[in-house]
Amino acid sequence: MTQIFLAAQAAQGGGSMTSFLIMMVAIFAIMYFFMIRPQQKRQKEIQNFQNTLQEGTQVVTGGGIYGTVKKIDLANGIIEVKIADGVVIKVDKGYVFKDMASTPMQGK
Repeated sequence: MTQIFLAAQAAQGGGSMTSFLIMMVAIFAIMYFFMIRPQQKRQKEIQNFQNTLQEGTQVVTGGGIYGTVKKIDLANGIIEVKIADGVVIKVDKGYVFKDMASTPMQGK
């Protein structure tokens, strides 16, 4: 009788381990589709914008400074941004982002 009881407990333990693994895989899949994948997509969009920068483009720097691209030095990865009349700053290409304020809203 004791052997049957131990065998039944062992069978139940294996089942709970399987359901635990299925739950962990489901949680990882949810995290991938709701967190990781959108972040990777956003990062690709930012890199495409930075690689296709042109003079005259409205941008925002990583520090929150709004300006217009005046000169692009691809060899050194430096962008010159005009932030006011007679004021031009040099910014690393990786810290220049799209100015959403000057972009027309889609759907409105």
